Amino acid sequence: MSVSRSRPDFDVVIVGGGMVGSCLAALLARDERLAGWRVALVEPSAPPQPKDGEVDLRVSALSRASQRILDVAGAWSRVEPHACAYSEMVVWDAASHAEARDAVRFSAAETGEPDLGHIAENLRVQWALHESPLLRNTTRIRAGLEHLQLGGGAPTVGLTDGRTATCALVVGADGGQSQTRALAGIGRAGWLYEQTAVVAHLKTERPHRDTAWQRFLPDGPIAFLPLRDGRVSLVWTTTPEAATALQAAEPAEFSRLVTEASDRVLGEATLDSGRAGFPLALWHAKEYIRPGLALVGDAAHTIHPLAGQGVNLGFLDCATLAQVLGDAVAEGDEFSGLKILRRYERWRRSENALVLATCDGLNRLFGAKGMAIAAARRLGMTVVGGQGLLRRALVQRALGLEGEVPAIVKRTGLQAP
Repeated sequence: MSVSRSRPDFDVVIVGGGMVGSCLAALLARDERLAGWRVALVEPSAPPQPKDGEVDLRVSALSRASQRILDVAGAWSRVEPHACAYSEMVVWDAASHAEARDAVRFSAAETGEPDLGHIAENLRVQWALHESPLLRNTTRIRAGLEHLQLGGGAPTVGLTDGRTATCALVVGADGGQSQTRALAGIGRAGWLYEQTAVVAHLKTERPHRDTAWQRFLPDGPIAFLPLRDGRVSLVWTTTPEAATALQAAEPAEFSRLVTEASDRVLGEATLDSGRAGFPLALWHAKEYIRPGLALVGDAAHTIHPLAGQGVNLGFLDCATLAQVLGDAVAEGDEFSGLKILRRYERWRRSENALVLATCDGLNRLFGAKGMAIAAARRLGMTVVGGQGLLRRALVQRALGLEGEVPAIVKRTGLQAP
């Protein structure tokens, strides 16, 4: 690879080979309008292959939209055998209980959907995308991003191994601490939460019944997400101090604390894995694009995990950007210019902002203290629980099927390559 005075080395260089970056590469390869495109995926190392019988601590609640996107990307067939479809979700306040009238129960049965989504390991998803047959012709560059030159011709990426490459478009898919975003000089707005998510896997006294359980405590929600092997994945959002104590607690004490915090919704909960903690934040890039540059996934937005929408938003970014680029080529437009990239930014920035604001508002609402606020909150949950149409609308939105969605999400029956 070297700087070329004529045709650039690649049409697109994607910085970041995680779930989002690999998904975008596969979607670009799948689009027949982009046949012959030279795409490079910059990632220092390949993901480790998942081991049979082991379940990684990091999991995601994949929406129906993400399922369809992964299917088109040639990865869903490798994810589904290890994922757990869940058909119900129960949400309740700390001052109530899971069987109370003010607990909200979302059910796939009342929406006509086979399920509400799938709980899948992030590592399994990343590996499935890494192994997608669509990436056979993608150039994989085992290095990191060192510098970035935009403007004055074809964008140039400088790599940590000393090599350089030119391209028509650079896509930053390198996560919340995006080097691409920083080198492009794009700021972001948001804040760090005084919260940390503690994750682990648990055995429970009673079966999870393919149900996701979430109880809102004053310091943050505690969630049990069903796993295919019968265990549940714990995501307990709490203060940094409490999170540190939880991770240091003896297994028996940790199990007791989780059992109590979950209101014994599944009986005794027993730690059955390692533990980890992840500080939480909300960030939104002030711009998604520059001439010759676009941001996707956590590089553009970081969200509170209470609704499990993080990677789902990233996959929707990928599907939207791929559609916009394909449409531009079909129309004979310059795909890397602001005219085209603004279509992507206008589309996804408004959709992402809505979800970010909703999740942040819910986190603040359930974290607010005081008897009057708690009473109003429970009244609101009672109303939601009693309104079938409202629950169905919320489910459709969570499935990623409402709002302005890319074409591949609207289609069904797509055959993976």
